[in-house]
Amino acid sequence: WNVQAFHSVHSFQQRSSAISEAAEANNRRSFLEKSTAALVGALSFPTRALAEEDDQIDVYFGCGCFWHVQHEFVEAERNILGRSDDQLTSRAGYAGGRAGAKDGKVCYHNAQSISDYGKLGHAEVVSMKIPSSKYKDFAVEYCKLFRNGMRPDQAGDRGLEYRNLIGLKGGSKNPLALELIEASKATGDQLDFAVGKGDDSDAPRLVWIMDTEKYPFYIGENYHQFHDGFAFGENYPDSYNKLNKQFASKGEDFGSCPNGMVGIGIGGL
Repeated sequence: WNVQAFHSVHSFQQRSSAISEAAEANNRRSFLEKSTAALVGALSFPTRALAEEDDQIDVYFGCGCFWHVQHEFVEAERNILGRSDDQLTSRAGYAGGRAGAKDGKVCYHNAQSISDYGKLGHAEVVSMKIPSSKYKDFAVEYCKLFRNGMRPDQAGDRGLEYRNLIGLKGGSKNPLALELIEASKATGDQLDFAVGKGDDSDAPRLVWIMDTEKYPFYIGENYHQFHDGFAFGENYPDSYNKLNKQFASKGEDFGSCPNGMVGIGIGGL
């Protein structure tokens, strides 16, 4: 891929590092495919056999701003799993930073700089609980978010807060990681993959695979849940937008972070 497509809000040294990492992605994909295949063989059962146990697994996906991504996975839950509104598990939040939580929380940017997710190295992601047998279907939906390996908001939202990443228990060592690569190939083979080490850089066409045991998901604020998308035409129905209040009224905990940048709680403000 053309490294000139990469843009970063960080220093020249960080940009150079990110470009170097992304340039090695083809070798990393080969390594990942081989290591994952070897793991499956060593466990003496195919990936599909594991998936057919149909156990519910916690996963997350990140691809730029989490508003649009959450909507797409809500639709996937409805269409692939037939879930009703009260059964939806897709939640916007943060993951991928080495620092974890600060004072027991991870927060959106705010005037007090309380537990700021960017400063903690996290990216915006959407978490969900799905049957392992359906993981590839959801991985396909994730890969369909990209166009020629680029995020829809690649020209606007840049930096580690918006990097591409996915989370699985065990990360690249999970046999389901191979299904992620297969999903990418099935949707145009746009993406490369590398093992995430936390605080990873933002590079086009590169997706970091995170181990959820090392890099867990942190729930986002209520006002970020079921939000309209960032782009023109992504004004979702009121019935969708009101789901955040419905889940909160049933006792779901969305944390105790400040209500946006200046306390309005709309559009991140």
